Amino acid sequence: MAAAFRKAAKSRQREHRERSQPGFRKHLGLLEKKKDYKLRANDYRKKQEYLRALRKKALEKNPDEFYYKMTRVKLQDGVHVIKETKEEVTPEQLKLMRTQDVKYVEMKRVAEAKKIERLKSELHLLDFQGKQQNKHVFFFDTKKEVEQFDIATHLRTAPELVDRVFNRPTIETLQKEKVKGVTDQTRLKRIAKERQKQYDCLTQRIEREKKLFVIAQKIQTRKDLLDKTQKVKVKKETVNSPAIYKFQSRRKR
Repeated sequence: MAAAFRKAAKSRQREHRERSQPGFRKHLGLLEKKKDYKLRANDYRKKQEYLRALRKKALEKNPDEFYYKMTRVKLQDGVHVIKETKEEVTPEQLKLMRTQDVKYVEMKRVAEAKKIERLKSELHLLDFQGKQQNKHVFFFDTKKEVEQFDIATHLRTAPELVDRVFNRPTIETLQKEKVKGVTDQTRLKRIAKERQKQYDCLTQRIEREKKLFVIAQKIQTRKDLLDKTQKVKVKKETVNSPAIYKFQSRRKR
């Protein structure tokens, strides 16, 4: 009962608010509240404890103590800096590393080539943009036949199907048989979009396979340069081809 009375009394009591900075002290900024003082005091105490621990550690330090990290660290401008250790690699090890790199790149290139072959077998490259356009030449005896020439009539197909390079039935076939497959325009557009997406993927894979081939050649060239045989550069390295060197012919035992 008493608790309920206290809650009811608190609901009617005046709300106590902290005052703001007086007008003649505005130049000092905002008036610090208790929560701000607590944060500042806790930060101050934390720093003092850290400094006290560092002083204690310095007083109790053993001048004869040794850590293995001391051999890899030097003091530079009052800051401990780890020395950069140079990796010592023999020519044989370096050549082996280069060989492993060549094998890895070649493995990735072969994998890309297999994926390209699989995509080509699935798509048949009938309307591929990168494919060379075929030519169909018609021969006539007179100029009058050339002027009256109509490609749709000559191929015996509908004018709407003239631009097709595949699936171009004749008018007789269209009259005798029913249209098989998808006829809905929405589905046809979706199928065409998916086919174009596969063609784009094929183009990207072909470009990636070419780049991997060039990278493998460049790594192989750098590996060959490790040989001590005298050589002369014949052609500079470019983006699409490695440098070409002519080595002195030497008889091998």
